[in-house]
Amino acid sequence: MFARAPALALVALMGLTSILSAQWVQPRTAPGAIGLSFLIAEPTGDFEQFVNTGYGGELTGRIPVDPMGVVSIRADLGWVIYGYESKRVCLSDAVGCRIQNRLETLNNIFFGGVGPELAIPGRFARPYVNAFLGFGYFSTISNLEDWYYEDYGHTENLGDGTVSWGAGGGVELTLSRGRVPFYLNIGAKYHRNGLVEYLTEGDIVDHPDGSITLYPVQSQANLVTYRIGLTIGIGGGDDDDRHRGKRRR
Repeated sequence: MFARAPALALVALMGLTSILSAQWVQPRTAPGAIGLSFLIAEPTGDFEQFVNTGYGGELTGRIPVDPMGVVSIRADLGWVIYGYESKRVCLSDAVGCRIQNRLETLNNIFFGGVGPELAIPGRFARPYVNAFLGFGYFSTISNLEDWYYEDYGHTENLGDGTVSWGAGGGVELTLSRGRVPFYLNIGAKYHRNGLVEYLTEGDIVDHPDGSITLYPVQSQANLVTYRIGLTIGIGGGDDDDRHRGKRRR
């Protein structure tokens, strides 16, 4: 049911756009935008049985298709960490355990997608919905950290990719207008990743001889990401602000 909610919101906003845009939209030339957000990722369905809440970041860009910015093309690129392990290990057989390094293991999801975005671009708020088609890549990586907190020896223990699709929505609240507008972006997005093989905390077992055994999980790996971040308009801007700037000159 939750997976269909963004699609229903998309249809609803399409109807609202035709009704409200003429009344609410202010005279302006819609800017493109680039944004950076903090993410909280909540697993859903089967994925929820094996993975806890994850955290990460997302880079977003959009290009308006029409002058008002009701329709845009949006692209997202993000990264989520859903698991972490850390332990001390001996430097080498020759030195023994008098000198140790820290072995860190991260369970990651790298994702990206492109698709349409529909919005009601008001002066003070810009509600939007979007859909996307892209990829999800699940990767568990281990590395060593030395005494100077430098990482080295990066090794991917397991990686699996999938075609990902989904939809989401949110609102951009105007922080400042003008030639370079700023917005506070709050939203959520459903990621349909399908069947994926991945590792969780404790799925890598180290043996005394230095070998390891992997116990990967295979399941549906769908999730919902919640975001809060800052969006910066590029080009365009508020027509009234530009006209006032001309009068001042």
